[in-house]
Amino acid sequence: MSIINPNGKEIFSVTTEFCGKPLTLEVNRVGFRTTGSVLVRYGDTVVLGSAQVSSRPVVLDYFPLSVDYEEKFYAAGKISGSRFIKREGRPSDEAILIGRLIDRPIRPLFPKGYRQEVQVVASVLSMDPSFRPDVIAMIAASSALMLTGTPFDGPVAGLRVGRVNGEFKAFLNADERAASDLDLVVAGIESGITMVEAGANEVSEETIVEAMAWAHEMMQPAIALQKELEEKVAPAVQEYTLILPNEAIQTEVDAWIEGKIGAQLRKDYPERNEMINELRWDFHAQMTEKVGEEEYTKEVRDEYDEAFTMAVHKDVRKGIVNDNQRPDGRALDQIRVLSSEVGVLPRTHGSSIFTRGVTQGMNIVTLAPLSYAQLVDTMEVNDGERRYMHHYNAPGYTVGEVKRLGSPGRREIGHGYLAERALIPVLPTEEEFPYAIRSVTEIMSQNGSTSMAATCSSCLALMDAGVPLKRPVSGIAMGLMMDGDTPYVLSDIADAEDFAGDMDFKVTGTEKGITALQMDMKVHGLPVEILAKAINQSKAGRAHILAHMLTVLDAPRTNLSPFAPRIEKIKINPDKIGAVIGKGGEVINKITSETGAEIDIKDDGLITVASPNGESIERALEWIRGLTEEPEVGKTYNGTVVTIKDFGAFVNIMPGTDGMVHISKLAEGRVEKVTDVLKEGQKVRVKLMEIDDRGRLSLSIKDAE
Repeated sequence: MSIINPNGKEIFSVTTEFCGKPLTLEVNRVGFRTTGSVLVRYGDTVVLGSAQVSSRPVVLDYFPLSVDYEEKFYAAGKISGSRFIKREGRPSDEAILIGRLIDRPIRPLFPKGYRQEVQVVASVLSMDPSFRPDVIAMIAASSALMLTGTPFDGPVAGLRVGRVNGEFKAFLNADERAASDLDLVVAGIESGITMVEAGANEVSEETIVEAMAWAHEMMQPAIALQKELEEKVAPAVQEYTLILPNEAIQTEVDAWIEGKIGAQLRKDYPERNEMINELRWDFHAQMTEKVGEEEYTKEVRDEYDEAFTMAVHKDVRKGIVNDNQRPDGRALDQIRVLSSEVGVLPRTHGSSIFTRGVTQGMNIVTLAPLSYAQLVDTMEVNDGERRYMHHYNAPGYTVGEVKRLGSPGRREIGHGYLAERALIPVLPTEEEFPYAIRSVTEIMSQNGSTSMAATCSSCLALMDAGVPLKRPVSGIAMGLMMDGDTPYVLSDIADAEDFAGDMDFKVTGTEKGITALQMDMKVHGLPVEILAKAINQSKAGRAHILAHMLTVLDAPRTNLSPFAPRIEKIKINPDKIGAVIGKGGEVINKITSETGAEIDIKDDGLITVASPNGESIERALEWIRGLTEEPEVGKTYNGTVVTIKDFGAFVNIMPGTDGMVHISKLAEGRVEKVTDVLKEGQKVRVKLMEIDDRGRLSLSIKDAE
């Protein structure tokens, strides 16, 4: 029997098997006034995908699409851990990154010139804690768009893939994710891949390619299910008008620009940019004179300017396809001029400048005790901490523009996260290097691939700070232009090639393998074979950049900056953590107040002690050892006599730990009475001779001497 909603529409669903579990798409239960909405269920995860489309085009020179991912703490049965804010507010960095993850494969599937305002929201209503809900949210967003009647060339599906014991697997649980050497998200349509993002523990290019192919095959049932839902719903086709360049104006501009670009504009940046700007100003001056100053309104000027930009893009593609030469004269696999330096700022803990062509990033590293790690508060169960944080800033002046300064946007958060993922696999463990690490990239100049400049500069600054990286990491941005079925892969792309190209691909890694990658297509999906060519070509470029970096600093410095905090560590039995903290924190507060050291305690028993003063650290460590040290046979201790008996004396050798010195072990020769040589409260040096099976300690004074 069918179920009818309050608006008289049938509530129905479609289901398929997807990676071992049922995937269900349901419509008409909620979201009555949306243009399209779908409830997606996979396991105990339920995501509402909603799409709202405006009824008329917006007067803008870009497609006004917004994609948001909403974390709902109730979905995981949680209340926010923040002491002051309990309702969801500004999205977390993690939610912003997932929103970008969904946006990137969807945006290129709308036709150029589409200007209706589109808002897509994926809201997680229930979360199965055994896997992350992000790719289910991607399917929900795509499903909702499929029901809007817009010219969306979907559907899109995604899959997060790991590799455990050499086998690829989707929907990994927390333990499997920890054991996996790969965290790869692939999104695609039926015919090809549209987006890839990954973090990896130095895996090979071949492994990445195999994982992409596996993921694309495994996501096909989710794509087919969305098509089945669309056929059942049969949404009304939306009427729309594409805002495309005026063909007559484009023809006029192409004729004007003929002979003024091409080989004579293949100059190094920024000379080429300046030449194009001068040509653009000259062009507008002539068009103003031709059309008439009054008729050459802002709207008309914008149309001519867009046509001019399109002509320049076509020239970039023509040079690459016909002449195998790029806008700045480079060969397709040639890297721009590199220049780097370290230790550029006197008071910071580590600093560097990495320059590639006109793109330049300065990175500053700050070290602090582990207690300064960032607490992560999201709806997911295993929030944890971020001990390593990479922040990225790129003000307007870096592109020669006047822009208001403000909080970082989605782009800045995304670029910082990519560079952060690039270095995480090579960071030392907390036990090896007990510091929280903040790396900040200040972009100084932009002309393509600032996220890779952030990666390279952060690696150099970390080594300058003395962070013992396992291996240095470099990064490169690759581009792609398709001429029919022929791919042209470009190493180290600049802005002109990015704007005119069909793919933007960034990859980072060490000499042993890949640590992170991000791949975005501007065309409607590409086969794995073409993407594999770009990945394999990137290896030589990464190696070239890494070789340059090693000429500047070939290994982490052995000494920290004199301005960095000194931190020592000690590992104790977790059962003795309470002895260090004390009731209500009284013991640890006393240690910190009397020594001046900063103390951080982990649940596994790792204690770090930080202070600019070495003596302060040693006093605190000695105090902690006294509270937690386990007695060790053969070791000598400074003790205090606490009780005297006829047969010997009990001596306290550490807090809560006493042992007995038999009368025969008090001194060389015969001792008649214990009180002849000892008195209560006396300080003595004793050696631990034995611990019996009942845990009793046998001490000796004469053997200690």
